Amino acid sequence: MTPPSTPSRRRWTIIALLNAGMIIAYVSRSNLPVALALPDFIQSFHLSDVDRGTLNSAFFWAYAVLQIPAGWVVDRYGVKWPYALSLLFWCLASAGTVFARSVAQLTALRVILGVGESVVAPASYKWIRFNFAEKERGLAVGLYMAGTKIGPAIGPPLAAWLIVQYDWRMMFLILGLGGLVWLVPWIALVQNDAHRPAKDESKGAAVAPIRFCRLMASPVVWGTVIATFCYMYFVYFCMTWMPAYFVELRHQSLARMGLYTFFSFAGMAMMAVLGGWAADWMIRRGGNPVTVRKWFTIAGLVIACTELIGARASSLTMAVTFAIVSLSGLGLATANYWAITQTLFPAATIGRMAGVQNCAASVAGIVAPIVTGWLKQQTGSYDAPMNAIWIVLVVGILAYLTMVREKYAPVMTP
Repeated sequence: MTPPSTPSRRRWTIIALLNAGMIIAYVSRSNLPVALALPDFIQSFHLSDVDRGTLNSAFFWAYAVLQIPAGWVVDRYGVKWPYALSLLFWCLASAGTVFARSVAQLTALRVILGVGESVVAPASYKWIRFNFAEKERGLAVGLYMAGTKIGPAIGPPLAAWLIVQYDWRMMFLILGLGGLVWLVPWIALVQNDAHRPAKDESKGAAVAPIRFCRLMASPVVWGTVIATFCYMYFVYFCMTWMPAYFVELRHQSLARMGLYTFFSFAGMAMMAVLGGWAADWMIRRGGNPVTVRKWFTIAGLVIACTELIGARASSLTMAVTFAIVSLSGLGLATANYWAITQTLFPAATIGRMAGVQNCAASVAGIVAPIVTGWLKQQTGSYDAPMNAIWIVLVVGILAYLTMVREKYAPVMTP
């Protein structure tokens, strides 16, 4: 149910703010891959392919480790101030890249950026869980998650434009400090919910926190973890290596690369909203929430497998078409694979469960760039990295089919 303290108009305004926060976060994550596609940048830091993969993954080293502690923080201290402080920290870290003079300094700054952004997902999903009922949650999550696609859609072309107009250092400075504007409406609109008790929607009764070991014993958790990793492996390949793929293999300019990246992630953002809305509509008409959201997620993973068609095509048109289709189609899963988590787990566990799930997503952010860089360096081509993506997506489909079932969900008692 919707708490009386959060009017409907304000709820949707805050969803827009959560969306904007994720756009800022993902622009900060996706600006370095654009710089790593520049020959001058590579030569300045004497980077190998393995170095490039390591730099692309460095953000996730601290980000992944801190997801579960960040979930505990928002379960304990609420959403408003932990989120505000985290955004301040990561924007300053992003802007600080202007001072980097070595690979070690670049790596350290990306790790610090990961520390700053670690609170974002647990805080956002916690706020949505407490302010939206099941029949609205798919659209709410879809609109919020659209920010995770709009950010990578606008980030590369915006970073490329700033590099062309100025240089890579000014690009980091502008994108980093520009995000601080978000703090003004956030502090003004969001209530402090640090001491707000959790409620079980089906019973309306206060519940005690579930033990973490019991949470992790559920097969649903492990199915969700595996599928989340597989989903995000593809997304983070596209964020970290797709710019270099189009520049190096397909011989496209930086501007054209930014355009292809924009359409791929913009398509995914639109499908995330559409998929969330369509699932909500089916649930309002009597569909089982778990079943509906599960099959939307599987459909998205299946469509994503079409990336292999574009990867094997000699035609640039085919390569671009299936780069856009595969990533856009994955958007059907975006809202629903997060919304189903909020359906299957009690409200009091959502901060921690979002932390667990986002930890799996972050591990993919570590693994995908490094494995891609290693496979490319070992084989001398993008064929092996593309084949790896297809295999990982199939594993995600199997995990959802066999493990993400309502009967495996943990149940809390008052």
